[in-house]
Amino acid sequence: MRAHHDKFTGMEAAFRLSWTLTLFTVLGYNAAFGAGERPMMNAVVAHEYGAPEVLKFEEVARPEPKDDEALVRVIASGVNPADPLTLSGKYAREWGTHLPLIPGYEIAGIIEKTGANFTSLKPGDAVYGYPTFGGGWADYVVVKEWEVAPKPKSLSFAEAAAVPMGALTAWQSLVDAGQLHAGQTILIHGGSGGVGSFAIQIAKVRGARVIATASTANQDLLKQLGADVAIDYTKQKFEEVAKDVDCVLDPVGKDTLARSYAVMKKGGIILALVAPPDPEELKKREIRAVGVWVKPNAKDLSEIAQLIDAGKIKPVVTKLLPLSEAIAAEKQAETHHTRGKVVLRIADEPKG
Repeated sequence: MRAHHDKFTGMEAAFRLSWTLTLFTVLGYNAAFGAGERPMMNAVVAHEYGAPEVLKFEEVARPEPKDDEALVRVIASGVNPADPLTLSGKYAREWGTHLPLIPGYEIAGIIEKTGANFTSLKPGDAVYGYPTFGGGWADYVVVKEWEVAPKPKSLSFAEAAAVPMGALTAWQSLVDAGQLHAGQTILIHGGSGGVGSFAIQIAKVRGARVIATASTANQDLLKQLGADVAIDYTKQKFEEVAKDVDCVLDPVGKDTLARSYAVMKKGGIILALVAPPDPEELKKREIRAVGVWVKPNAKDLSEIAQLIDAGKIKPVVTKLLPLSEAIAAEKQAETHHTRGKVVLRIADEPKG
């Protein structure tokens, strides 16, 4: 443990040094030659694909919104389990990822300016959302109208930044694909995670009975979120408890998915987030499966915000870290064992 801690501390020191040197370099350049015409901003940038260590803190040109875009001043940005996979470049072609890459697919902030055709929101509005191609780990990001919605009034910006991707994934899985309704039973794997924690709450709003799995340390959280049955997967097999369920939400894959087929009733549906179910098993057991790929959706975000402000859904924020700790946040995301969400603070919460 000591060697690991020393390595981690050294890595953080190197990151901060890179940040400082970059900042001094840019400031020195501007002082000598005059600031460029385009405004600059701070951002966490990857110029190559790889592990979290490829991230660098730099000053880059602030983006300018096109006619159908708005410029958002970012207050906070969420960290997701999928972020390290995006950073790795493994699916760059499929996902449309390009270098240089600024991560950050969940944001909460304030609209700074809008393009001529961006009419649903105006400068000064507090918003939250999911920029399709990231960019949230920066002072500013440009967004399309369908990517953002008014921020839930009852949440801080940091709390709101923990919502978009996880809540949209759960919403589009349970409501759109699964059409979950009252009287049904759903098994939610990874109930304490970024998607699972929202899925439990959305399922309860829909009137379903919820069985959820998590480790020993997160059993209390499952109950707080509204799970009817909490299973400690480290001590008990979920198939010993869950029987004849209508729906399974699987953000895990592998053995967890393979063991899920047997707990379902005929006509049931598997909502698969990370791995395609076995067609033979589906056919044999007369069940269905839908692969869910989350998409930005302003209407969904608005409905989720209404439920949040009504007290029916709440985000779970485990850590709030400064942007300088982006590497540490990305490493935590790699573990896939985060309770709720980690959020990066980009700027201070506005007063008033």
